[in-house]
Amino acid sequence: MNAEDTAQIRAAGSGDVASWSRLRRLLWPDIDDAEAANECTQLLADPSYAVFVSESDQRLSGFIEVRLRPYADGCDTSPVGYIEGWYVEPASRRSGIGRRLVAAAEQWARARGCSEMASDSLLDNENGRRAHEHLGYAEVEQAVRFRKDLRTAT
Repeated sequence: MNAEDTAQIRAAGSGDVASWSRLRRLLWPDIDDAEAANECTQLLADPSYAVFVSESDQRLSGFIEVRLRPYADGCDTSPVGYIEGWYVEPASRRSGIGRRLVAAAEQWARARGCSEMASDSLLDNENGRRAHEHLGYAEVEQAVRFRKDLRTAT
């Protein structure tokens, strides 16, 4: 039996915060334990967000965070379902879990009136880009984002 056969995709709850935040730190290593847990708690309380997790043998192996946005680059409708974060542990990849997480997010967005779904991936994240393309997502543009710290700049 493979990971897809045994994994259950379900909405995240408050009891998932510790495991979910562990997975978030694997996706975004610049956040610390407290920040990851705090963000999880905030997302669960925000009705514009939904989080789905993959659970097998009482262990989380993946998650997807989706939110309603008023617009997204390349989309023509509003609101738009937006994949804010998506991660599956390496040992569970290529088993269909990522596809099932995205399907749950898309279903959630459709139920809220969305006719389009959007996402993003860093330019150097080849695995993420291929995963999106494999699920039917089309690249609409490439961008480099800039920032300036106004607290220290003159």
